[in-house]
Amino acid sequence: MSQGLVRSLGSGRFLDWRALNMEEVAGGILICCYKRALDILDWEEGQFTLSCRFKIVENGAFWVFTGVYGTFTKVERDGMWEEFGAIRGFGRSLVPRGDFNITLFQKERSSQRRINSAMRRFAEIVDDLGLVDLPLQGEEFTWNGGLNNQAWARLDKFLMSPSWLDQFSGVTQSRLSRPISDHFPIVLEGGGIRRGPTPFRFENMWLKVEGFKDLVRTWWQEIEVKSSARYRLAAK
Repeated sequence: MSQGLVRSLGSGRFLDWRALNMEEVAGGILICCYKRALDILDWEEGQFTLSCRFKIVENGAFWVFTGVYGTFTKVERDGMWEEFGAIRGFGRSLVPRGDFNITLFQKERSSQRRINSAMRRFAEIVDDLGLVDLPLQGEEFTWNGGLNNQAWARLDKFLMSPSWLDQFSGVTQSRLSRPISDHFPIVLEGGGIRRGPTPFRFENMWLKVEGFKDLVRTWWQEIEVKSSARYRLAAK
């Protein structure tokens, strides 16, 4: 990946970037940012991932973007999941994005295949990192190929931490038109930095903390509300 090629994308001296050239495949990962909006504080290169830790210029908040280039074999995929575990140390606000080369749910393939071990492992990684998979707006799939182009799948996606979602309003991901590749590009859009109180979000990882359920039970019993069962539930 040459500097001249990246500069041709625009934004001139205000463009910052990091790239990972993939070995033995035609492709790679390129992460670009506008310096007036984001500062790259640190980055980590793996064999299948490239992570950049950003600081938002406007409010000083930190988050991590990880570009992903998915693999085919189990051995390589296990290596990719190990790299995912390493990005946890970069921060809590994570946004992995890329061609994962695997689906998360059965409905993400037109053939409706059975859930296999690779899909289960993918789901475990998403759950362990506490990531959210926003639905794809407008379309179901991001890849089209196979015999006579009859196979469809959602291999490309943005995943994100709830803490990252709390920083921005109206976040959606959608599919763009496909110029030449068998993959459709996808875009993540939002309404800008969220201002005001942060909305409450429950994180599944809390359930794994020892004593958490007992603590919730104690809090629940301490709140006294006298009314109908429906009102008591809403009030608590």
